[in-house]
Amino acid sequence: MSKKNIIFKVEKDSIAEEMGIEPGDVLININDTNIKDVFDYRYLIQNEYIEVGIEKPNGEEWLLEIDKEEYEDLGIVFEKGLMDKAKSCFNKCVFCFIDQLPKGMRDTLYFKDDDTRLSFLQGNYVTLTNMSKDDINRLIFYHFSPINISVHTTDMELRKYMLKNPNAINVMDYIKCFYEAGIKMNFQIVLCKGINDGGHLIKSIWDLSSFIPNGISLSVVPFGMTKFRDGLEKIEAFNKKDCCDIIDMVEKTQKELFDRFGTKFVFLSDEFYIIAEREFHNADFYEDFSQLENGVGMISLMESEFFAYLKLLDGDNKRRHISIATGSAAYKFILNLTSELTKKFNYTKIDVYEIKNNFFGNTITVSGLLTGGDIIEQLSGKELGDCLLIPENAFKADDTIMLDDVNIRDIEKALRCNVKISYSDGAKFINNILF
Repeated sequence: MSKKNIIFKVEKDSIAEEMGIEPGDVLININDTNIKDVFDYRYLIQNEYIEVGIEKPNGEEWLLEIDKEEYEDLGIVFEKGLMDKAKSCFNKCVFCFIDQLPKGMRDTLYFKDDDTRLSFLQGNYVTLTNMSKDDINRLIFYHFSPINISVHTTDMELRKYMLKNPNAINVMDYIKCFYEAGIKMNFQIVLCKGINDGGHLIKSIWDLSSFIPNGISLSVVPFGMTKFRDGLEKIEAFNKKDCCDIIDMVEKTQKELFDRFGTKFVFLSDEFYIIAEREFHNADFYEDFSQLENGVGMISLMESEFFAYLKLLDGDNKRRHISIATGSAAYKFILNLTSELTKKFNYTKIDVYEIKNNFFGNTITVSGLLTGGDIIEQLSGKELGDCLLIPENAFKADDTIMLDDVNIRDIEKALRCNVKISYSDGAKFINNILF
């Protein structure tokens, strides 16, 4: 049975609405060409004149002749944003976080996607190990850019070992193809102690820097280890000295790269600086923040936004009592920000609570992996004031549910207080507290 591109929504006052297209209709083809996914669709609707085949719920088929502006959108939203099934991961990475999840969580959390189209659409990082030559050529034809690539090491035998996949050795050839086609790329290395660090890391940085300027940036993030690693390969967590050594080594390389290419290119995630107890760099250190979603420069950017906005505000005499839940990694940082805020807003009381991650284990310290159960357990009986703020990255995208399926309403009911989502943008963070 061929898949159906079901129309989920039609934008108001759009071409689709004008042509009588409705939710529940099926897109059959465009210009007599079948639609594999959203990229076929976007490519085929570019012209000023197109013919669109639609199937109505009663089985009636329409052929719509549409004159429009070049690149003008039709105003159709599909049931599946990708318009296709996402490709799953073929790897068995030694550092895989999904393999470290406990049983009993919602099914979607166990799906390992490794789809280059989602890299372009959502910023996901992909290994390219499930790509055929036709897939690579299709990416080049549509000029998907940027593509976010999980490299981990440029030593191909080591990469094959880390990903437990013989196809892992093709990545540099694919990257070269993208580079020659003018496609922009961001790279990622998940750093594992005693495996791809040290000399392997430096070699990987320099190898990948050869793709500048189409290689935009490289992020290095530490392996995240939960308490659910029974039967998995033993990997040690990085300690303070390890992180200090990594920072010194990478920052030396950054200076050399900047002298040669005019960009630092490689950036460490904030976790390294937190574990090392090193001061964070100013926001301008991170250039264009191309690796922000990987936790690179997030704290520096939020701090910059926070103080720029705070300068614009006048204090007031309004009494407030706000509580904030955060992970161990960001606790001191959030505490410092709220201390500065209360210097200007003297009648505002802010309690910041460090939530230990009992669910995944104390080696997990980031706010994005907090669970509702840990928050409820550790804040029960506390006087939380007017409102409890919980970081936005602890929730499922565009939803109010957390990793353990606890939602905002569950927390409000258990703690008997109002709960709001707190945003990482510095100005929004202040407004969450004051308004």
